[in-house]
Amino acid sequence: MSQFKQLYKPLLASARWLAPADANIEGTEFGHWLLEPDSLSRRFERHCEQFTVSLVEQAPIGREQLTPDECALVGDKACLVRKVVLKGDGVPWVFARTLIPESTLTGQEQDLAQLGEMPLGFRVFTDQSARRDALEVANVGTEAEPIWARRSRLWINDKPLLVAELFLQEAPIYKETVPWK
Repeated sequence: MSQFKQLYKPLLASARWLAPADANIEGTEFGHWLLEPDSLSRRFERHCEQFTVSLVEQAPIGREQLTPDECALVGDKACLVRKVVLKGDGVPWVFARTLIPESTLTGQEQDLAQLGEMPLGFRVFTDQSARRDALEVANVGTEAEPIWARRSRLWINDKPLLVAELFLQEAPIYKETVPWK
């Protein structure tokens, strides 16, 4: 699994995040995937027989390891970083990196540190207070061969987390040609 960190973490780190309107993705064959407001994990479940998550890494990081824009989105605080690979029928579809501020890991939300290989979306989007904002997208590939990523802030009981998702080559986003409804 370290190959995922070595290959894909730098791609996320190099992303030039844009507002969806600035990336001109609305109405495209893949735009509806990047703009998905609900759980991406639940949506992926509908595209395979077996949806799984592989935990690549989970560790605390200091606020000095956050970028300025990450601090602007989740606060200038130490975080728990969680890196996972989402898979459909054993095929890697998404590399995801989540920042969970220590202040979010209090009260009911302290279980977020214990998810293991449970999809974050299954936990977050079962909570009625869950919402998504600050959605941004990036093409970290080329125009001819795009590799799409999205980043958004999730809220659960008014506590933030920041999720960045890199859609890998075999992900349904690149294969589905009819917009999903």
